[in-house]
Amino acid sequence: MEPLEAARIDVPGAEVRVMQRCASTNSVLLAESGGGCVLLAAEAQTAGRGQRGRRWHGVPGNDLAFSLARHIARPARELAALSLVAGAAAAGALRGLGVAAASLKWPNDLVVPGGKLGGILVETRAEGRGARAVIGIGINCFHCPGLARRLRRPVAALDQFIDPSRNLVVGALARALVAALERFEAEGFAAARSEWQGLDAHAGQRLRVRLPDGRTLSGIGGGIAEDGALRLLTRGGEKSVRSGRIVSAGPA
Repeated sequence: MEPLEAARIDVPGAEVRVMQRCASTNSVLLAESGGGCVLLAAEAQTAGRGQRGRRWHGVPGNDLAFSLARHIARPARELAALSLVAGAAAAGALRGLGVAAASLKWPNDLVVPGGKLGGILVETRAEGRGARAVIGIGINCFHCPGLARRLRRPVAALDQFIDPSRNLVVGALARALVAALERFEAEGFAAARSEWQGLDAHAGQRLRVRLPDGRTLSGIGGGIAEDGALRLLTRGGEKSVRSGRIVSAGPA
């Protein structure tokens, strides 16, 4: 197993730290006060979290988990788009590493045709004239027998496509995130929207989306709106879904 080493994670302008174990890299960075850009990677998380309060099922040595914290000077109403900005940056970086099939399942799951590669959790805390944004990313690096059966869904790993160096992967993803956050701060979400749509795994497919109240909505995926909502073309017209989960996708 290649250990994570701060000296081998190249992210210019960021303070890079590695912990052997922590509850959650997001939680550690959220609890800290301002400052510059900070990257924290951990070999193991005892309470890793995913979207909607789900547990992140990481396997020490087989995956990578890190968080990047940075102050963002944008209005609070715009911060919901950060998860889409981060998703587009991460998927683009994975393609740059050789994972040509990397794409996005709305809002920000990292997927390939064989299953889910990883996930992203964005959390913010009001801080001065803006917010402290913490973007957590978890990626399956090496295939773990039995994980798909345990999670009851298809999963994928980077070693199906490349020979992954975890330090190099963290560095590439973090550099892409830093650049994306700088552009978001300067230009807002519009700069990343077209990138996200170019990475959409389900554009033009028939989708079934589970809403927070348990109802489901079906229609054809039409990309994302200017505010990041999923555009769903239903029999009753276009619907915008701002919170929910795609539970199935198939040919239109």
